Order: sequence, then structure tokens, then C-alpha cells
Amino acid sequence: MNIILVAGGGFLGAVIRFFISNTFNKHVAGTWIANISGSILLAWLYRSFLDESISSAVWLFWGIGFSGAYTTFSTFGSEVIQFIMAKRFVAAFIYIFISFAIALTAVYILILM
Repeated sequence: MNIILVAGGGFLGAVIRFFISNTFNKHVAGTWIANISGSILLAWLYRSFLDESISSAVWLFWGIGFSGAYTTFSTFGSEVIQFIMAKRFVAAFIYIFISFAIALTAVYILILM
């Protein structure tokens, strides 16, 4: 049953990620939105799971399945490399910095506070 929950969440996350990517014409904005909103969702779900506010089934579907497929580190890495190869070093730095800063701040606020 656990595998079905993760697979179902993964399917939904992948489809929504694909929709966002197409909506933003496969631009870095789509990746950024998915990664930030996915990080916030995952942090909130993890905190809720630790507090036993959500069940294991909810955690498996939304936390592991959905969030795992919805966020995409591989696309983020590829986009950073594209910035660097185009010698857009400031854009690469800003993209990396704001992605990590916002995601980690959200995780800190939602999990540790």
C-alpha cells in the first residue's frame, strides 16, 4: 500500500510540475516556483508528520510522492549550468542564492519554530 501512495502522489506531482513548466515555457521561473512552493509544502508536511497531525498515508502521498516528483533539483542544476555556460554568472548566483535562501528560510520557519 505504501508504494501505491508514493506512486499516486508522484504521478500527481509530476503532472502538476509538467503543467507549471509548460505554463512558463520551460523558463527558470517555472522551476523556481515549483521548487520554492514544493519546499514550503514539504516543510509544512514534515512538521505536521512529526507533530502527528497527519497520518503516515498523507505523509507518503503528499510528502514523499507528490513533493518528490513536484520539485526538481536536476532541472535546477541544469538551468544553473546553462547560466554559467552563457557566462551569466550574476544570474546564476542570484538564482542559486534566492532559491536556497527562500527554501531554507521557509523550512526553518515551518519546522524549527
